[in-house]
Parts: sequence; C-alpha cells; structure tokens
Amino acid sequence: MKKILALLLMSSLILAAGCQQQTTEESEGENGENYVFDTSAEAAEEKTKEIFAMDTYMNLKAYGSSAEDALNQCENEIKRLEGLFAVKDSNSDIYKINIGAGSVVSVNGDTAEVIKKALEFSGQTDGALDITIYPVLKEWGFTTGEYQVPDEATISNLLQFVDYRNVNVNGNNVNIPEAYAIDLGSVAKGYTSDKLCELLKNNGVSSALVNLGGNVQTVGTKPDGSKWTVGIQDPQDSSSYLCTIKIADRAVITSGNYERYFEQDGKKYWHIIDPKTGAPAANGLISSTIIGESGVECDALSTALFVMGTDKAIEYCKNHKNIEAILVTDDMKIYVTDGLMDSITMTEGFSYTAIQRS
Repeated sequence: MKKILALLLMSSLILAAGCQQQTTEESEGENGENYVFDTSAEAAEEKTKEIFAMDTYMNLKAYGSSAEDALNQCENEIKRLEGLFAVKDSNSDIYKINIGAGSVVSVNGDTAEVIKKALEFSGQTDGALDITIYPVLKEWGFTTGEYQVPDEATISNLLQFVDYRNVNVNGNNVNIPEAYAIDLGSVAKGYTSDKLCELLKNNGVSSALVNLGGNVQTVGTKPDGSKWTVGIQDPQDSSSYLCTIKIADRAVITSGNYERYFEQDGKKYWHIIDPKTGAPAANGLISSTIIGESGVECDALSTALFVMGTDKAIEYCKNHKNIEAILVTDDMKIYVTDGLMDSITMTEGFSYTAIQRS
C-alpha cells in the first residue's frame, strides 16, 4: 500500500500535489508519486477539489471565473470513467469484457478508445505493455493483497493467455479469447487526465493542475505565467526527490518498483510484471518517468519502458523525440533525455547522463 506523503521543504513552498494511496483491491494504479510545488496559492479565483476515485487520492486545481463549474464537471467525469474502467465493478465495461471472454461485448466509446490506445502502445513497445497481463498479476496477489510467489508451472500456464494481439476492437465492440482478462491499470489514469484537461480547456480554463494520485498533468502555466515545478521521487527514499522539472501543458508520470511490492524469503517482488516472463520486471530500471503532451501516452510508456529495461528504454527514447524521460537504474545511475536540459534541476548529491538525440 502506498503511503500518503507530505513533503515540507520550506515555508514558501506549498505542496499542491503528490498524495497517493494505492489499495490492493484493484489493479487500477501503476505509477509512482511526483510532487508539484505551487507558489501561486494566493492567486485570484483559485478553486480546488479533492476526490478519492480509482483507488487513489486526486487533487485538482483550476483558476478563473469558470474554474468551480469546470472542476465539478471534472469530478463527474472521473466518476463516469471509473464506472467504465473498474476491473471488479460488475457494472463496468472491463468486467463485462472479462466475464464475456470469447464473445463480442459492446462497450462505451471511451472504453473502446482507451483499449485501442493501449494496444497501439503495446505494438510500439513490442508487448512490453500488455493489458492482458491481469490473470498473472492476480496470481501474484497484487489485485487481492494475498501475496504469493507462483510456481513456474502456474505462470507458464497463465502466460498462454497473455497476448495483446488477441484483443480485438471493432468500433465499440470488444472481443477477447476465452480465459483471457484485461485490466487498464497502466493507462486508465493517464486517459482520464487527458479527458479532464480537455474538459477544463473547453470551459475556458487556461491554468490548471490535475494530480491523479501522483499522475501529474497541467493546463497551461501557473496564473502568473511561470511554469509548474514538479519533483520526481527518489525511488530509494519516499520522503525525498531526485530532481525537479519545469513544465507547462505537459503530463509527468512515473512507474517504479517501490510502489507496490511484497517480500518473501528476503526477496522483493513488485507489481510491474514482464509479460514475457510473468515475473516482476527486473531489467535494470527501478524508476521510469515520462514527460509528454499526452497523459495516456506517458502512463503507458512509463510502464513499458520500465519493463523494457535500461538499454531498450534508452534506445526507445532516442527514436521518439515527442517524449522526454528520466530513467533510474538499479545501481542509481540516472539517464535524462536531452530535451529536459533547460528545465531540470538535480537535487544535491545526484547527477545524470544525458540521452543525446540527433
């Protein structure tokens, strides 16, 4: 279970985001905790809303005359999407897809869209992201809290039913094979933050912060025109952070091995499962942060690059200049894409190697 953190650095900094709690009842969250420091808390017409949904604490902040109404609409939108995506809610689209495995199931347009986006990123990452991993995740106990290390035969059997390429979406109709089950934990909050930012903009809000349990996304700049400052959590110290970055109109999403895990016989097992092995991904990275315009893309890729491991993740970043990344290895080497050079400030004691892109 994730802890709710409050990072008090100095009286002039106000923690506007970064509180996150993840239960083990649902596989709804994949991501790490980031912090947003806001020095414009006294700006005119600031409105805030705190919500518990998708098994996490959410904090929304918006500015302007239409902010309050827009935030109320955001709350309704969060609840609507949660109702579609929750894997254990018998009324949700995902539950109906899983129960109806082997048959065609008609779903809401948002459900079809987010599944199609997940499949797109699965293809781009050679299956490092795979929404059909749910049965394996469940066997490890990460969806129930009944943790265990499955035997090899059990994992081998379950992996027969893990392959995103067998998920079919045709319009608003979805079909998965029998014995398959899907979960949107790696993309749901990123998709939701995109929808909220779109809603805010459509309501005339030009300055806002959306923090869905550590998944940070902003609309524009702060009211004073300056960029938002986001702190990236130190994967070895939950009370501190590696660096800060300045952003505007961007999402910042982290996946790490420190979020949900258990220990057995002195060994640590975390919830980010490698679809190729059925075991916790252990390919050299302990934290993967993605920064980009699209929340769902950042959400998906933070998981996928973590699974890929150091070398493949760096290569992916070199070939995809639309995103920026901060990658932390298991020996605490930090790699940062060159597009962040002007916006990143490292915490004392940390340094990084730049990922250079031509």
